[in-house]
Formats: sequence, C-alpha cells, structure tokens
Amino acid sequence: MDPEGRERHRFVGYLPADDFLAQLHMGEAKAAFARKDWTEAERRFRDIVQKFPKSDTAPEALYWAGVSRYKSTNDHHVLNDTAQRMTAQYPQTSWAKRASVWLPKAA
Repeated sequence: MDPEGRERHRFVGYLPADDFLAQLHMGEAKAAFARKDWTEAERRFRDIVQKFPKSDTAPEALYWAGVSRYKSTNDHHVLNDTAQRMTAQYPQTSWAKRASVWLPKAA
C-alpha cells in the first residue's frame, strides 16, 4: 500500500526470504511510479534487479526501470536499451516478450 492506503502491488502465497523481500521492494517501487516520482521509481526498480537478480521479480523490475527512465527523459533509446538488456538477462520471460516491441525491426 502507498501512504494514501491504495494498493500498488500484490502477491499471494509463501515465498523464500529473498523472493519475499524482492516483492516488498516491488511494492515500494510501484508506489513511487504511481506518484510519478520517476527517478525514485527507477532507482527502486534497479535495486531489485541488482539485489535479487535471480528472483521472479527481477525481470519485471528491469522492465519498469526502463519505463521509469523513459518517463523522466522522454528518450526512446532508453526503451531499446532496456529491451536489449532484457533479452540478454531474462530472454525466456513474459517481460522480455513485452520489451521486445522496443527493439528495432529487422530489415
């Protein structure tokens, strides 16, 4: 929940400690994103990728870090860079598929 009491992230079930912590951090990052605090959101999303790179949360965090960066800069190249990183780090995830639309079209 954010400070206003709105739900920003939900997960169900029991998780190992690191996965649980990654989910908690995701909630904080999504709350920053909802406040349109793009710099804070990007930092929090990137922290998840750095601290919990093998968690199921990391690919989503990388995706949203790229979106947050784009929102703060309006530089569409950021999305391409995010998609390339996603393809390298998390190629078999649904988040990589979502980011694939940001890659240049093959000729």
